[in-house]
Amino acid sequence: MDRKLMYVELKTGYSDDGPAWIGYVKESKSGRTLYFRDHAFQKKTGYNSNYEDIESGDEYWISGVKKNETNRHWDGHGVIQIDKRAVEEFLQLIGESKLPSGYEAVEIMDEYPVERINQLLNK
Repeated sequence: MDRKLMYVELKTGYSDDGPAWIGYVKESKSGRTLYFRDHAFQKKTGYNSNYEDIESGDEYWISGVKKNETNRHWDGHGVIQIDKRAVEEFLQLIGESKLPSGYEAVEIMDEYPVERINQLLNK
């Protein structure tokens, strides 16, 4: 599985103001499933979302991290939590020396429920 720095935002129930994170997402061998924070996501077509949580059905927006810091929708608000381990990589990407306002460094655990999801999908 590949690990990539990505932007993840919960859309269900929040529109453009949902909880948001920048952290390391793992991708399955086939590339069809993404894993982040003990959740698993698969592509979907939606108005405000592009991924769906396999277990809960919640909709998410997941994308690569933007160099120009336009990760949230232009009308969205709220702090974006960033994995402490990713801060240096993120700062290098955006060309800054410290986190801009609107970002908060937090600890995000590597919890990738591969086995649990494989069992669910193979039922």
